[in-house]
Amino acid sequence: MPNPKKRHTGSSRNMRRAMWRIPYPTVVECPQCHSYVLPHHVCSSCGYYGGKIVMVPKAKGSKEKGEKE
Repeated sequence: MPNPKKRHTGSSRNMRRAMWRIPYPTVVECPQCHSYVLPHHVCSSCGYYGGKIVMVPKAKGSKEKGEKE
């Protein structure tokens, strides 16, 4: 089994582990309704993307066909 010849310093170990953190997701503000959305995604609260409406958002509390209460 290969073993290290010399002990690694704490500084070298910490520099190697510096990139282990989980990155936070990037969010941007919707220019229409000012809610936070992922970039390059349709806003789920107003349905706008690129200044145009591309989908009609679901109303809160509304039930679709086949959904149980």
